[in-house]
Order: sequence, then structure tokens, then C-alpha cells
Amino acid sequence: MEYYIAVLTFTFAAGITPGPNTIMLLVSGLNHGISKSLPHYFGICIGFPLMVTAIGFGLGMLFIQYPLLHHILKVMGISYLLYLAWKIANAGNPHAKKDIKAPFTFLQAAIFQWVNPKAWIIAIGAIASFTTQAHIRHDIAFIVASYLLMGFITMGAWLYLGASLHRVLNNEKRVKYFNIVMAILLVASIIPIAITGINTAS
Repeated sequence: MEYYIAVLTFTFAAGITPGPNTIMLLVSGLNHGISKSLPHYFGICIGFPLMVTAIGFGLGMLFIQYPLLHHILKVMGISYLLYLAWKIANAGNPHAKKDIKAPFTFLQAAIFQWVNPKAWIIAIGAIASFTTQAHIRHDIAFIVASYLLMGFITMGAWLYLGASLHRVLNNEKRVKYFNIVMAILLVASIIPIAITGINTAS
């Protein structure tokens, strides 16, 4: 019982704390509302557990064997997050193109998990901390189920919070400033990852 409580607590904490997924879902809730953001929401909630499944059942070993692949993926992830920060900063700009202002699709959100530094950290962290060789399949299955459950709860809370902020940020200027602040926070969230990557490569 203690094992299950520990895994559920870890996966809840991992999901509820701010990161690229939560920031982008918060912004989407504010700018597009709940219904239009649902594909983004489901893309995270389903895409991330699928990623954990793939890592848990062997893909992670590929990056251990070929560390350059992991470094390349990290660089791609940081670059894409910088692009997303720019996209968020311009989401409230009435002159921005439609593709900049559009919410994430299910597929975009699911694929994004593979270039999201926080997703990699919490996926590998859970697998490393809560699996044993004797019960590896059972442990990974429970971790995946926990992330699936807690994803729907925690991501739903962030999406609802974003949509609720629309009542407070009820004019174009406030929304624009909020988006810019969120873009800055998104960039700030990847600075430690970037620094670690530079130190590892040097």
C-alpha cells in the first residue's frame, strides 16, 4: 500500500507543479477557452503516459547506449520550446497569423511530450525510483496508470484555471501582457535544462 501511495503522490506532484505543459495549457485556457483546448488537454494526458510506457519498456536504453541521440533531442526540445514561447507571447496579438494564435491539436500536444525536458525528467525519475527488476512490468504499468489518472486531474486544474482567468483578464491589453509573462516563465523553465546540457557537452 505504501508503494502505491508513494507513486500516486509523486505523479500528482509532478503534474501539478509548473512546467511547459502546465504553462501552455494555462495560456490555452485563457486564450481559447476549455472546449477549444480539449484536444491539447487530451494530447498531454494520453501522450505523456504513452511516452512513459515507451521509455519504461526499452526506449530509454537506446539513449543510454547512444548519448548523442539524447543530446540532439534535448537541443531540439529547447529550440522548440523557445519557438513556443514566442508563439505564446504573440497569442494575444490581433495582427498575428492564425497558426500562431491557434490552439494545439491532440497530435501536436502528444508529440510535444518527446521534446519536453520536464516530461523526460519526471518520466525517467519515476521509472528509476519506483521500479524493481523483480516486478518491472507491474511497476511500470502502475506508474503509467498513475500518470494517466493524475494527468487528467492536474492538467484539468490548470486548464480550468486558465479559463477562469478570462474573467479577470477581460481586455486585450491584459491578455497580451499575461501571455508575455507566461512566455518569459516558459523560457525560464528551460534555462536549468539548457545549462545542464551545456555543462554535459563541455
